[in-house]
Amino acid sequence: MATSPPVVEEFGSRLAALGWVTDLLVAGSLATGDYVPGISDLDLVAIVDDPVDAARLTVLTDLHRHLDDGVGSGLDLGCVYVDNSQILDGRTKHPTWTHRQLTHRVLSGITRAELVRHGYAVFGRSPHDILPAMSDDDVREAARAELTGYWAWAARRPWLWLNPVVADLSLTSMARGRYALRNGALLDKTRAIEQAAAPAWLVDQLRARRRGKAVRSPRVRTALIAWLDTRRTVTHAR
Repeated sequence: MATSPPVVEEFGSRLAALGWVTDLLVAGSLATGDYVPGISDLDLVAIVDDPVDAARLTVLTDLHRHLDDGVGSGLDLGCVYVDNSQILDGRTKHPTWTHRQLTHRVLSGITRAELVRHGYAVFGRSPHDILPAMSDDDVREAARAELTGYWAWAARRPWLWLNPVVADLSLTSMARGRYALRNGALLDKTRAIEQAAAPAWLVDQLRARRRGKAVRSPRVRTALIAWLDTRRTVTHAR
């Protein structure tokens, strides 16, 4: 288990003090041991005892803004708030704080796999006591759902790849998706870079950015490489 950054512990203390958040779970790169400070996001899942109403949303928004402006500045701490009664429903969208804004998202199959295979609790129950185990075939289906869902939608909008963040994310996400489809297992981002469908010079630059170096790739050329990789991977997943 990785050592949680101080902001996660503070966040956990503040959530626990509310009285209606029963569990706080760690997913993502922090759970898998691939967390890179200042580069990786912090992906958390909170379980609440009842639906998050308007009053609770106000409390959570204020809490996140305070953290984002203070001890969590630049760390991209995000959290999905899941009603305990809906935790087994993979289609329900839950209040989600991500990149300094509130939205609504499902608790994806990949996040569930990260939780039950690698996750741990900041407080409350273990992920294994909350979520059912996921077989290798479950992981394959979770990966297929992401590839044929969001990424298929994105692939019809090639201009999105002109954003270098999207280009990098897609190259690692496609590598992770292909790995999951083949093996029924999760691949972290650092290892996914080594399996990216990209020329050696671009893989070198992906590695450098993962280490926090300010390395730029040619924008249009990188966008084209990454977009074509996404189209191929999505087509294969279908």
